[in-house]
Amino acid sequence: MDEARIAELLEPFLSDNSRPTAVLSSAQIRLISMYIDLLLRWNDRVNLTAIRAPEEIVTRHFGESIFAARQLFPLPGVEAGATAHVIDVGSGAGFPGLPVKIWAPHLRLTLIESNQKKATFLREVVRHLGLANVDVFGARAETYLGSRGDVVMFRAVEQFESVLLNAAGLVRPGGCLAVMVGRSQLDRCRKLLPGFQWKYPISLPISSNRCLIIGSNEPR
Repeated sequence: MDEARIAELLEPFLSDNSRPTAVLSSAQIRLISMYIDLLLRWNDRVNLTAIRAPEEIVTRHFGESIFAARQLFPLPGVEAGATAHVIDVGSGAGFPGLPVKIWAPHLRLTLIESNQKKATFLREVVRHLGLANVDVFGARAETYLGSRGDVVMFRAVEQFESVLLNAAGLVRPGGCLAVMVGRSQLDRCRKLLPGFQWKYPISLPISSNRCLIIGSNEPR
């Protein structure tokens, strides 16, 4: 996909009233372009995403994921120079995890995806883009026994409540859970995880009802 058009479509996600306008490097835009081309080719054979229009892929998948990354990093509570561990639960075609990695290359990223065809695609993206320090766990989140995350992320999915609880169990004490959902699901987040300290939801650009809500797993 044309890199100049990608940069143009991502502009609304790189500026907001709460922080300085961000800039993606030409190398980052190039990685996104390569990722989109690979996604479109695979989507003809494997149902990776219902969104098939390239420009909507840029805004819904890459834009919203990078917007979330801007709210999260640099991460409070992680020492300067340390490598934060991000876990993306139910990663699907790699969102939000892989765009977050493109935004913040220093992160350690674990993608959890139980669908084996999608997990194979994720490994191919990681290889094709030359991304380091990325693991793909091709099984269900409740069977993951690796280290817990400084940040655990997921987008609205089927079986939302069970995924929410599984994701929360992967957050280290003092870490946070970042959920991209419709506003109708916000109350369920708060009620199902009353032990988390929830920040005020942040509206996602170019959306009337989707938002990002972040909850801290504060030790008690």
